[in-house]
Amino acid sequence: MGRTDGDRESGPDPEEPPDDTQAFSAALEDSVEDLYENAPCGYLSTSLDGQIAKVNTTLLKWLGYKRTDLVGRRKFSDLLTVGGRLYHETHFAPLLRMQSEISGIALELEAADGSRLPVLVTSTVKTDSDGQPLLIRTTVFDARDRRAYEHELLRTRQEAERERERLQQLATTLQKTLLPPALENVPGLDVAAYYHIASIDEVGGDFYDLFPLAAGTWGLFLGDVCGKGAEAAAVTSLVRYTLRAAAVYDPDPTAVLSNLNTVLNHEYNGTDPRFCTVIFGLLTPDSDRGGFRITLASGGHPPALLLRADGTADYLPTPGGQLIGVLPDADIATITFRLDPGDTLFLHTDGLTEAHTAAIGGERYGDEALLDFVRALAPATAQGAITTVRDLLDTFGTGVDDDTAVLAVHVPCADREEQQ
Repeated sequence: MGRTDGDRESGPDPEEPPDDTQAFSAALEDSVEDLYENAPCGYLSTSLDGQIAKVNTTLLKWLGYKRTDLVGRRKFSDLLTVGGRLYHETHFAPLLRMQSEISGIALELEAADGSRLPVLVTSTVKTDSDGQPLLIRTTVFDARDRRAYEHELLRTRQEAERERERLQQLATTLQKTLLPPALENVPGLDVAAYYHIASIDEVGGDFYDLFPLAAGTWGLFLGDVCGKGAEAAAVTSLVRYTLRAAAVYDPDPTAVLSNLNTVLNHEYNGTDPRFCTVIFGLLTPDSDRGGFRITLASGGHPPALLLRADGTADYLPTPGGQLIGVLPDADIATITFRLDPGDTLFLHTDGLTEAHTAAIGGERYGDEALLDFVRALAPATAQGAITTVRDLLDTFGTGVDDDTAVLAVHVPCADREEQQ
């Protein structure tokens, strides 16, 4: 027999899904007692002296106690670890008495089996209509996940710090391998150098050296490779050894830099070109007149400074020198001059002149400021010049955002005491 429309209206269709709205409404009818006992956090009420008067089922389950173990028999502070009890007596309880509320305090509760439960505790003082305190209500939140997260965060941070220290040590070691352990002792010449590291986290690309060549001549160079890090370190190493090898083959400064330009342009002419600025010098002692004859070749490098024995100082003109490694054939600027007794030749990388200084409003230090500084310094020995410039760099503090190399060579005066 078929069903009529009236039959369909007389009862629910067994194939229809249950009414979710009714189930949700029924869930909202939880009793207040059930909400208290099975809340997702622990509740307890104590007298003003801390005696436990009421505790919910959630906290009992967390700690593994029966209600009769705690109510009327234990104080809240009895549930704390030794350190927690000390903190409760010296900080928690006094603050609660003064403020009537204290929240988010990290403590540890000791469970019935002796295990520890990290928690966050919030307590308030309930008062009567006259404002007199009656009891203390405390809410306890399980902080095990948070504690685990904090421990993991601390462990990760410690590992990161150890890794950073390891990388700093590697960077420092690598930086040392790119510089000569000691400058050569040149008869009749005093030499001093200094390398200022802008960041211990990265290897810079500045370099310098002084080394003997054939027939009583000496070679020196100072320069700066573009960039930082391992890539710059690799280029710096290539540049240093190429300069030395090229100088042995042909010590003419123009030929040395031309050979370096060919090597860099050949090795780094792809999508990641590498180049450098550099000054190379050939030093030849003058046995008849004393002092040294020097020829400098510059490939896009800041000009050297000459501090004369008479107290004057100026830049040595090396105009037109191009960056080394950019073009297949680079223009090299050269100059030949004498370094007489009492004179000092000073070379530097651009980390010095591009440093920021608060003394002039945070602008770059600049070439003119350096020239004024050196003019006030002249005459000076090699070590005196380096020491003074080192002190200048220290005054810039974090304003030195690029590594800086400085090199000074000085011909001592034989007939008078020199300025230090």
